[in-house]
Amino acid sequence: MSVARITEITATSKKSFEAAVGNGIKRANKTLKNITGAWVADQSVKVKNGKIASYQVRLKVTFILQ
Repeated sequence: MSVARITEITATSKKSFEAAVGNGIKRANKTLKNITGAWVADQSVKVKNGKIASYQVRLKVTFILQ
């Protein structure tokens, strides 16, 4: 029997939402073991001088407890 936990993280990128998700998973993997999935709970952009300055995602990351 296994037990999973879900934690919420926020990640950003200057390139795209996809890159922000990748950054979040990469960083979460340094601390959390046994990540099995994630989903984007929210996404937003920061705007500066009428242009997108950065992309931000709020991820819910699922991992199996040992």
